[in-house]
Amino acid sequence: MNSNLGAISLPSKVLVFSVTAVGLLHNSIFVSSTPEILRTFGESENLAGLLIAAGSIPGVVVAPFIGFLADRFGRKKVLIPCLIIYGVFGLLVGLSPSLSWFLILRIFQGLGSAGLINLVVVIISDNWGSLERARLIGQNAAAITISVAIYPVAGGGITDLIGWRWNFLTFFLPLIVAFFISRKLEDHQPGLKVSVREQISGAFAEVRKPAIATNLVIGTIVFMSIFGLLLSLLPVHLDREYGLSPTERGLIASTPAILAALAALTVARVRKRVQGGIIIYASLLIWGISFLLMGFGSLPVLVIGTIAYGFSEGLMIPTLQDLIAENAPDQFRGALLAIWTGAGRLGQTLGPVAISLALWGLSTSWVLILGGLGMILISGLASITRTLIISS
Repeated sequence: MNSNLGAISLPSKVLVFSVTAVGLLHNSIFVSSTPEILRTFGESENLAGLLIAAGSIPGVVVAPFIGFLADRFGRKKVLIPCLIIYGVFGLLVGLSPSLSWFLILRIFQGLGSAGLINLVVVIISDNWGSLERARLIGQNAAAITISVAIYPVAGGGITDLIGWRWNFLTFFLPLIVAFFISRKLEDHQPGLKVSVREQISGAFAEVRKPAIATNLVIGTIVFMSIFGLLLSLLPVHLDREYGLSPTERGLIASTPAILAALAALTVARVRKRVQGGIIIYASLLIWGISFLLMGFGSLPVLVIGTIAYGFSEGLMIPTLQDLIAENAPDQFRGALLAIWTGAGRLGQTLGPVAISLALWGLSTSWVLILGGLGMILISGLASITRTLIISS
């Protein structure tokens, strides 16, 4: 436990992880139903990426800003408004009369979601240190992957039974979590004694360090792949190539989460034996091979590819987060983790848009194959720098 906590008691892990669980509703609850949503509005399925990207665009700018606010005013005072905005606009998305309204409301919802996942990691890092921090970040990543496993299946099933709009009633849950956060979470505030200008310059001085900068670049690429190749492209690929229903697509989309959750729970154990940078570089290589399998193979081979993908995701994302927390001074932790989240949101935005553009000229199989080759190249280039190995 960090020494600067004084008399502040440790927060409930269930309460902390519940923020993560509701934060993952943002995309996962309707990702299996993107073809049906676009058909309702009379739009092309090639626009599926825009449904995801619209909720990620605000986070590119807003996530770092939220981190700065959390460092200055405290985590709780920032987290509760984020949950409320996220929940209210999530409910309104389900009432959208057109694609334009759907995208506009998703953008406003993204203002709230931008502060959720990164603030969870900040709260964990405030209260636990060293390998215990890595263990809890891994458990939080497991909560992410379990949520990602459940929500696409649930969302697909709801769509099959009563329609896609009913999925958005789940956004009552963030409002419930906000209530319990207001009652149960003891806040941690670093107590900055510097000006806003000094806070910003100090945080960006940290960003220029090679280990942090490399982490941010890889984080952007990772989330481009997750939200582009997996969440935006894979449901369309399964619909076009195999004619799967929303529920069946949800089951396939949730397959990686099982392995990812198991892998994330072992992060602290693996970190004792393997340097963080090696975990990242190896995981990128496995991702490249996985996307090749999804593009080249039959449906059983595609499932094998998603399993390999999930295993490497479960190790890679919590390791990236832990390396940021490990290298971040206390007074800049919220800002640096939020900048990392902003980089991830940039990837979440660019990935789906890139997929939408690629699908105008390429088949879904070729997009997966080219994505896999690109990931293998990135793994090789990143491993040459060895920047993350030095940091860990």
